[in-house]
Amino acid sequence: AENLSDALKKLKITATDSTADSLEGCLDCLLQALAQNNMETSEKIQKSGVLQVFASLLMPQSSCTAKVANIIAEVARNEFMRNPCVDAGLIPPLVQMLNCKDQEVLLQTGRALGNICYDSHEGRNAVDHAGGAHIVVDLIRSLCSKTDPASEKLLTVFCGMLMNYSNENDTLQSQLINMGVIPTLVKLLGIHCQNAALTEMCLVAFGNLAELESSKEQFAYTNIAEELVKLFKKQIEHDKKEMIFEVLAPLAENDVIKLQLVEAGLVECLLEIVQKTVDSDKEDDVAELKTASDLMVLLLLGDESMQKLFEGGKGSVFQRVLSWIPSNSHQLQLAGALAIANFARNDGNCIHMVDNGIVQKLMDLLDRHVEDGNVTVQHAALSALRNLAIPVVNKAKMLSAGVAEAVLKFLRSEMPPVQFKLLGTLRMLIDAQAEAAEQLGKNAKLVERLVEWCEAKDHAGVMGESNRLLSALIRHSKSKDVIRTIVQSGGIKHLVTMATSEHVIMQNEALVALALIAALELFTAEKDLENAQLVQILHRLLSDDRSAPEIKYNSMVLVCALIGSESLQKEVQSMAFLEVISKLRSHENKTVAQQASLTEQRLAVES
Repeated sequence: AENLSDALKKLKITATDSTADSLEGCLDCLLQALAQNNMETSEKIQKSGVLQVFASLLMPQSSCTAKVANIIAEVARNEFMRNPCVDAGLIPPLVQMLNCKDQEVLLQTGRALGNICYDSHEGRNAVDHAGGAHIVVDLIRSLCSKTDPASEKLLTVFCGMLMNYSNENDTLQSQLINMGVIPTLVKLLGIHCQNAALTEMCLVAFGNLAELESSKEQFAYTNIAEELVKLFKKQIEHDKKEMIFEVLAPLAENDVIKLQLVEAGLVECLLEIVQKTVDSDKEDDVAELKTASDLMVLLLLGDESMQKLFEGGKGSVFQRVLSWIPSNSHQLQLAGALAIANFARNDGNCIHMVDNGIVQKLMDLLDRHVEDGNVTVQHAALSALRNLAIPVVNKAKMLSAGVAEAVLKFLRSEMPPVQFKLLGTLRMLIDAQAEAAEQLGKNAKLVERLVEWCEAKDHAGVMGESNRLLSALIRHSKSKDVIRTIVQSGGIKHLVTMATSEHVIMQNEALVALALIAALELFTAEKDLENAQLVQILHRLLSDDRSAPEIKYNSMVLVCALIGSESLQKEVQSMAFLEVISKLRSHENKTVAQQASLTEQRLAVES
């Protein structure tokens, strides 16, 4: 301790005019003390005011420079020392030292700057201000192709410095991307893939940058996919694989890179991991299984990558993914169902899959999850069924396979995501299927549940889908029994509210359903239509210039149907509809103008 105090005093007095030898001794003493107790020594260095002296010792021609930079690197390992290093003005001279040719000076300077930037806003700002990042990127470029140990060590330190400089800071990450650091780092990974420390630094830097959208476009112009897959194939340790996964996941969000990864053979690697880990309950294996199968699903989100792997339904990848659905692993069941939902993104694929028995596999999977089932698996399987039900030719096939009954088993679910998908699947299935729509529409339990969900104010998606299904049951069945069931369950008021939706498509569906009610069962629904203030709402829709032409047209059709009821006709007469409708005779849309003339005649006759 006495030696340290002496050295600190001596440094302060002699820094300006001492001989190199006496300085070296003092610096060695400091380094020794730091090696024994870094924190305590750093505190003493700070209190002594020696930090300011270091700024003047950082000279290109001085033989002490490397040691001074080493001391700064060591003290900056402590969080409480980073701001004092900035305040002591050490950043500009350190950045100047990056132009030095001496390898040891470069190494210690890189360490010092990297440590000062670690989690320090002030440190990063000072390095940015002094132009440090630019010089380091240029240094990495010039050293990139050198594979001698000293150069690789320098590259590792510089990559680490850039990582600390830009970590979780979008502005500085963008700055590095604009400097073109991405192609350089990808090249570095390719050349130095045998060097574990440097490879690791590159991966962490990629993980840092890959979250930014602008970076993905740059990555797409490099051979990153090929390099990462090549590296991945070599890994045995879980932690190393995990590191590569952390880079792959954000990159795979980009469709161009998805395709590159598929072409580079990532899918085969993922399938192999699944096969190796599926029966294991070791923590690492469970984590790898999840990551690999999740990534597989992500690759299928790209249209081109998905189609490439589907291979007309004959692809080995598609077949392997199918085998996940009956598996005993919830994770694989989930990934399998999500993968099917992703494959089911165009009519051709959907038709092929339904013709090849996928529906039964998904229904069997749902069956395993009816009682206390896994919500994510339920949601995924329903998503797949909903997508498969989109092509017209699939609807009847799926209905006769019993999909509606399988889906109805989840009516009791209290989970909004499951409710949402259940509703969407049923709505897709009954589209233009009169018999199925009638059968479901007469199912009082279903209709009561729909009416209940029409009030799910906390879940707009469930509320919207319930309304749309209610309307669809009427529109596709055109059945009096269905209308009576909906009236008895209190569904009319929801259809009237739906006519005021902000979405034109929903408004329209509601108006068409209400027109069918008025045409087929006006007497049964009369009271509910009055209570829901339908006539006032129609007046508002027709008066509003912002209403779409089809809304105006269907509102007028509905007005004509309503005057078959005495009480509703009185309401229509009391609200000066004629005035509003006569204006619509000159509407720019021909169909609207014609309907306005017809409606005006009907109203004139009735009055």
